[in-house]
Amino acid sequence: MKFSSVALASAAMGLAQATPLVERAQITDADVLNYALTLEHLEAAFYQEGLKNYTQADFQKAGMQDPFYANLKETASDEQQHVQFLTKALKAAGAKPVEACTYVFPSTDVKSFLALGSILEGVGVSAYLGAAASIMDKTYLTAAGSILTVEARHSAYLRAALGEAPAPQPFDNPLDFDEVYTLASLFIASCPESNGKLPVKAFPALTMPSMAPVMTGAKVDLMVAGDMPKDTSDIYAAFITVTGPVWAPLESTGAGKFSVTVPEGIAGQSYVVLTKGNKQATDDNIVAGPAIVEVGEPNGPMGMGSKCSGSSKPSMSGWPSMTMSMPSASKTGMPSMSSGSMTSASAAASSSPVFNGASGKSVSVFASVFGAVAAVAAFLQ
Repeated sequence: MKFSSVALASAAMGLAQATPLVERAQITDADVLNYALTLEHLEAAFYQEGLKNYTQADFQKAGMQDPFYANLKETASDEQQHVQFLTKALKAAGAKPVEACTYVFPSTDVKSFLALGSILEGVGVSAYLGAAASIMDKTYLTAAGSILTVEARHSAYLRAALGEAPAPQPFDNPLDFDEVYTLASLFIASCPESNGKLPVKAFPALTMPSMAPVMTGAKVDLMVAGDMPKDTSDIYAAFITVTGPVWAPLESTGAGKFSVTVPEGIAGQSYVVLTKGNKQATDDNIVAGPAIVEVGEPNGPMGMGSKCSGSSKPSMSGWPSMTMSMPSASKTGMPSMSSGSMTSASAAASSSPVFNGASGKSVSVFASVFGAVAAVAAFLQ
C-alpha cells in the first residue's frame, strides 16, 4: 500500500523530531541524508523525463507488455515519495535539504531509457548499502534501510525485464560516497548555488571501450581519463565486494590503458577501480574509477514482455545512439572533472572537485557508464 503525501510528511516529521542529527568522523547524519536526497532527486527526475518522453504504446512496441508500464509508473512514484520523505525529515531536523539539479540523461528511446534505469537503480542500491555504516542514529538507519530494500526491488524488476538475472549474486556490492558521486555526477549538468557542499569528490574516470557483457575469466580493457605515471607497477585493479576488494591481474599497455581479467565470484552489475597498492581500496588510494561492468550471460525473458533470447549472444547492432551536450566548467561553476597527473593517490584526490551540486565534464568521462548501459540494452535487441 502506498503512503499518502500527508502520511509521508507526518512520518518524516516524527522521524526527525524523535532523533537529533549526530556527527561521525566529519560526516553528519544530515550529510548522509542530503547525499541520499541528491540521488533520489536524480532518480525521480530520470523517471519523470522518461515517462514524459515515452508513452505506454512506445513501451509496448519495445516489447515491454502490460502491466510493465503501470509498474514503471509505480517505480517513478516511489522515487518521488523518497524525495518527499527525505526533504521533510531534513527540514524537521533543522537541516537544509538540497534541491533538485539540472540533469542530462543519455537516453534516446525506450531501450536506452530502460538500460540506463537499470544502471541507476543498481548504483542506488550500492549507494545506500555503502552509506549505511556512516549513519549513527538507528532511526535514520532504519529509514535508509527501508528505502534500500525498495531500490533493490526496482533493480531486480528492471534486470528481469531486460533479460538479466534479477539477483545475480548472493551479496550486493557497496559503494562509498566518492565512488557513487563519481558515477552520479556524470548526469548532473548544474545545481542551485544554494545547495550546500557535501564532503564528496569525484575520482578520475575509468572508461571501457567494449560495451558487451563479459564472463568471469574474460579480459576487459580499461583506460584512465587523465595522465598516469610512467611506472604503473604499483597500480592494481580491485573489484568491489561486500567482503572487501577482489584483486585481479592488471596489465598495463601504456598511455593509461590497461587490461584486467574478471575474477571468479564476480557477477551482475559490478564495479572495478584502480588503486595505488593492493592492500586496500579506499578514498586514500583509489586513483580511478569505478567503471561498471556487467558480468554474466542474459537469462532471457522473465514474463514481462522482453524480447530477449537466452540462447543468443547480445548484439550491438542497432544500439541507439546516446549523445548530449557537455556543460563547460564556467557554466557549472566548477573545475573540470578530468584528472591531472596521478603520480600518487593524494595527487589523484586533490585533482578531484568537492561536491557543491554541479560538475564539469569531459567526453571521455561518460564512457564507463555508457559501456554498462549499452551492455544491458544489448539484451533488448
